[in-house]
Amino acid sequence: MKYLSEYRNPEVVVQYLDKIAKIATQKWTIMEVCGGQTHSLVKNGLLNLLPENVQMVHGPGCPVCVTPLHLIDKAVYLAEEKGVILCSFGDMLRVPGSKKSLLEAKASGADVRILYSPLEAVKLAKENPQKEIVFFAVGFETTAPANALSVIHAQREGLKNYSILTSHVLVPPAIEAVMNDDATAIQGFLAAGHVCTIMGIDDYYPISKKYHIPMIVTGFEPVDLVQGIYMTIRQLEEGKAEVENQYGRVVKPEGNPEARKVIETVFKICDREWRGIGVIPNSGYELRPEFADFDANIKFDVKIDKVEESKECIAGLVLKGIKKPYECSQFGKKCTPTSPLGAPMVSSEGACAAYYHFSQIANN
Repeated sequence: MKYLSEYRNPEVVVQYLDKIAKIATQKWTIMEVCGGQTHSLVKNGLLNLLPENVQMVHGPGCPVCVTPLHLIDKAVYLAEEKGVILCSFGDMLRVPGSKKSLLEAKASGADVRILYSPLEAVKLAKENPQKEIVFFAVGFETTAPANALSVIHAQREGLKNYSILTSHVLVPPAIEAVMNDDATAIQGFLAAGHVCTIMGIDDYYPISKKYHIPMIVTGFEPVDLVQGIYMTIRQLEEGKAEVENQYGRVVKPEGNPEARKVIETVFKICDREWRGIGVIPNSGYELRPEFADFDANIKFDVKIDKVEESKECIAGLVLKGIKKPYECSQFGKKCTPTSPLGAPMVSSEGACAAYYHFSQIANN
């Protein structure tokens, strides 16, 4: 299968691991931004195959994990108290709110549905004109075009009963927030290839220059990752700090102009709170005023009190690459996928879930 099987070739992986071992003359710390990359690194055992002086740390690249606690509480409230049909992707249902998850609300009788596309929610609104349909629009730049299109379609259909609860977050500002943390030790980044497929790579040049760090746009298969790590270390060893595109078979420098146009039509950039991290300026999307009728935050003016995260959960430190999941005292004990303290233990892109399911460390 072109562009897939060859990027899972173990012989090529070993070749790049040998190259990394030969050129890495000192300790280097690299962050992969995307949770999908984290899972691939852990699941394929790549973290254990890298030289000891090459340290991978895991970033905030899991949009479900960084969705604020109060927004989950709001979604639960809308489903339980307002009687809306609350729709979202599957991962979002299991993430704990301050009192319960959407899955628990569903078990209690709320109409909560798992959908594969927000356009399904638009169809649901058309078929159920007597019910309010709310789609919990979570994700990075990758899911923004589909969520924007759902609003455009609902407007064209004249639907008054469709809205989205927006929790979109943007990757470049998050990278800056991580680098601005005094505790960070990161010297290079593997940038998320799927985000760059939509947005292109221009936003990474000023970040690379400002912090003097290599940034390699990388895919998700084992060969992608070890090649991206090799490219990062090669730059570090040569004292360079440049943006390179390892994922050139998919990512174009300009991204996807049509997708970007749809995003810019429907959304505007705003400050956004990241669960476990705090508010990051200009790091999210919200609906433009001309689409306010489809903004669930406006349509349902619900005030939800903010609640502190569990003091036993170190998800924020994990998301910033300061701690590893197994360094949490409750990892695999009080915090498990069936009884999570924090979102990274339940999301399919969460670092804690990756270590719990796939890492040998979790079984020690």
